[in-house]
Amino acid sequence: MIQPMTAKELEYVADSMSNEDLLMKQNAQVAAMATNQALRSLCSQMIQTHQQHYDSLLHAISHHQQTAPTQPQQ
Repeated sequence: MIQPMTAKELEYVADSMSNEDLLMKQNAQVAAMATNQALRSLCSQMIQTHQQHYDSLLHAISHHQQTAPTQPQQ
């Protein structure tokens, strides 16, 4: 059976999601300003990669909500 995440692990996941979101925004900003098509393409690929990472982390938190106890542990 999979153990629920600890509060510290949830903090790490939340921090990682924030980092992935920031990386997506930074790549979008560079892509919007870039005049070089190859750079815009690379930024688009990086946005997709970071979106996949973000989605994986979101899935982990969703799965945690399903396995977490609903009552405080004694």
